[in-house]
Order: sequence, then C-alpha cells, then structure tokens
Amino acid sequence: MVEPGSLRELLNERVEWLGVFEDGTVLTLRSDEVELEEAAGRWRFGYFARDGFRVRRLVAARTDGAELELELADGLGANRETLRLIPRQSAAELGLEVELARLERAGKIARAAAEGREARVRKVAIAAYNGRLANITLARGKTEEAVLADVTGRMSHEALLAAAIKRLDELRTRKKNPLDRIAIAGEKRQIARVRKLAALLRPGYRNSLELLTWTDRDEGETIGRMQIPNLAELWREKPGKLALPDELVPGELAAEVLERSPDKIDIIYSRHGETLRFRGLPFLRTRRLGGKEHAWFGLGRQRRPLNEETRAAFHDMLDLLHRNRDPEPETPRHELYSLRPEAWIESTLRRDIRRLDGNLILAPVYNQFRSAGERIDLLALRRDGRLVIIELKSQPDRDSVFQAADYWRRIELQRRRGVLRAAGLFGPREIADQPALIYIAAPALSFHRELERFAAALLPELEMWQFVLHSNWRKEIKVIERKILSGR
Repeated sequence: MVEPGSLRELLNERVEWLGVFEDGTVLTLRSDEVELEEAAGRWRFGYFARDGFRVRRLVAARTDGAELELELADGLGANRETLRLIPRQSAAELGLEVELARLERAGKIARAAAEGREARVRKVAIAAYNGRLANITLARGKTEEAVLADVTGRMSHEALLAAAIKRLDELRTRKKNPLDRIAIAGEKRQIARVRKLAALLRPGYRNSLELLTWTDRDEGETIGRMQIPNLAELWREKPGKLALPDELVPGELAAEVLERSPDKIDIIYSRHGETLRFRGLPFLRTRRLGGKEHAWFGLGRQRRPLNEETRAAFHDMLDLLHRNRDPEPETPRHELYSLRPEAWIESTLRRDIRRLDGNLILAPVYNQFRSAGERIDLLALRRDGRLVIIELKSQPDRDSVFQAADYWRRIELQRRRGVLRAAGLFGPREIADQPALIYIAAPALSFHRELERFAAALLPELEMWQFVLHSNWRKEIKVIERKILSGR
C-alpha cells in the first residue's frame, strides 16, 4: 500500500502517465495537472478527462515499483473504479531510444556491406531530413563509397529511390571528394521493387546506382545484390492480370441512394461489393452475403449497419455531407470540407475528364473498379489513341513522379503484351502502339519543388506533363497552365 502523502512524490517521478480504467478508457495524465489534496480526513484525486475535470475520492493506492494502481470512488463511496497509471516515456526519451535502435541497425548494415567489398566503415549517421535513412560512408584505400540504407524496411520503393537520387546529386556536387555512385540498401522485397523502378532512369543515374539487400538474422546482417534490368528485360516480365467485370450494375440499395444525388454521389466497385462516395468521400459500403444485400455507413473507421433503426442517423449523415462537403460549405472549416481532397478531384474528373483535357476519353469500367490497395489514378485514351495515365495530387508530394512512373511501367507492360486491348477498355476504339503518356495534375502551389529534378531523371520514353489547376478547384476544375516535364 502507498500512503496518500507519498503518492505525490511517486507521481512527480514522471512527467506523463498513461491512465487505464477498468472499462478500457485510456487517458494521458500529466503529473503537474493532477490534484491530490486532503479535506476533512479524506483524500481527493482530481484529473482531466475527455468531458472535463473530474474529482474522485482516493480509497487506496498500490504500486509494484513501476505502475501505480488507484482505487477511486464517488463522493458517497458507492461507485468504485480502478485506475492503473503506467509510466509513459517523454517524447524526447522515446525519440532518443528509437534513434539509438536505428543507429545500431545502420551500424550492422554498414559492417556487413564493408565486409562484402573488403572495405572499412568510415562513418554512419542517421539522415537529418529523414530518420528512417542512414548515410553510410565506406572506405577502400583512398576511395570512398556511399550507401543509403533504410534502417526500418518500411519506406516505399518510390520514396527510397527519390532519396537516393537526391543524395547522389549532393555527392556529385560537393566540393570535397565528390562521388558519382551510391548504393541503396533495403529489405529484399523492397529492393526488388526499387530494381524495376530504377530501370526507368536515364543511364546517368541508372549506371550510378547499386542495389543491396540486407537480411537481419540471428547470426547478424547479411548483404546480397540485385541487378537493375534494362527496358528490354523489363518488358519480358509477366504482366499483371486485369480481371474486370463485363459490366457494373449497382445493387438495389446502392441505386436507391445514388438517385438522391447523382451529381455528387458515385460508386466504386470491388470484387466483394460496392462503395458509395460523396464527392470522393466514402460513406456507404454494401456487400451481398447469403443472397442478401447488407450495408454499413459512416465517415470514418466507425461504421454502423444500415437498418430501420439507424435509417434516421444515415439521413442525418447525408444531410451533413450536403451542407459541408460542398464548394460553399455551411461551416468553412468543417473537416468534411478538407477530407480526401485528391478523391474529390478524382470524382469530379471521372464525371467529366474533358475538364482536364478536351481530347481525353475515360475507360469507364477500369476507373470504376478498384482492386485491393490500388491508388486513386485515372486511365484515359487520347483521341489519337495514346493511353494517358493521370496522377492526381492535392499537396506537395516528393514521390509523385516515381509513383506515376511505376504505374506507367505496369500499364505499359500490359499495353505491350496486349492485355489492355483484350480487355476492351475503350470499346471499339484502338489503343495506339505508342508508350502511354503521364499527366500529373494538382492545384497551384501543390507541386513539390523537386518535381522537375526527378522528372528529368527518367528515360525519354516516359513523356510526362504537368497540369496546374486553379486553386479554387472545388468550385470549378480549370487548367491554368500545362507544360512538359520529361520525354522526347
């Protein structure tokens, strides 16, 4: 047992505590915000809860040397509850612990890489601009070699390649001991994806990259290598399957909801059901189970089944969407106005792609059907038969060029192998025997400053265009500028 008088000293040993109640409620409690005082021979414990400041009678306190357990009650002592207080690390402590763990991993990768090329480790440091990356310098005689390693194994292959190209440019232009090569180290599956993307780089970059795979085993880190293929080798790979339905017909419930606002609501089909979106924001999902249609609604992770008891709440949600997910919302700062802006742009263009380019025709079935994990992109056909891949952004994204390039690789492989033609994506219209074009569209001031640098690193086969949209795109999508970024 802990005497109430000693409890304050124990609480002050930590800046923050994680409070866990019996019903599963979790709160963060700061020791300087907790009140502990005696009145009329009883101790009171006060703390901030989600609904305001609460004061409870402290019945008993216990500790196991690390955690605290408080037994609290209301004023009459009838309703009791147990509160566990778990020591919580400060952000600084947690950050230091993570950095040390990543630095330790970086050291293991550096030593394994050095051993594989008979070099020694000269320097290992976590990158200041991205804590997931480590800059490693190896030395072999008087020659230095650079390695960029993802010490978490969680970065996307697009982000890892973008970081490597930026680092390579820095190494090439530094005044003291410039370098013209860099190795990228990551997990095997991650580097396998980087390998395909790196094949789309101009020789000046592709020939300056080396790909290393690291594996964390009990006996230590092991290093392997992967070769970057050329385009001819890339096109010999097996294309992904394109399993699209012959037609897309909404279910009875989806059709009923769609009729309410056909100019604002659209449907995305999947193999297991339908998702209805209000200006790009998902709000209703339907599935057919046991021959019966079921539906769940909600604007976040919490979804409720749609039935007679919840129908009124469903209509209230629709009303809220109409009022606030609108170019002129009732409440300008409402979260529904700002949620998923890229999906809003995509849903608008899917209704009329000519707002972006008057020469485009969408592939209706392709753009309404989503496979698991597929990003929001549009596939269109120009009137001259050229395929067009449309990448949409609403805020600066350094990886957008390589995201679009990776999508281009998959689509181009399917085009070359006749997969797209066999699927009849554009009906009787012929797909030209020319590489697909890439359009990157975003509102003004929403392009990353590295956009042109990364676009210039791509092969001339990838013709990429930048489309700048008017900043008030919610009211009207209007192209105010377009220019070529890369290509012939």
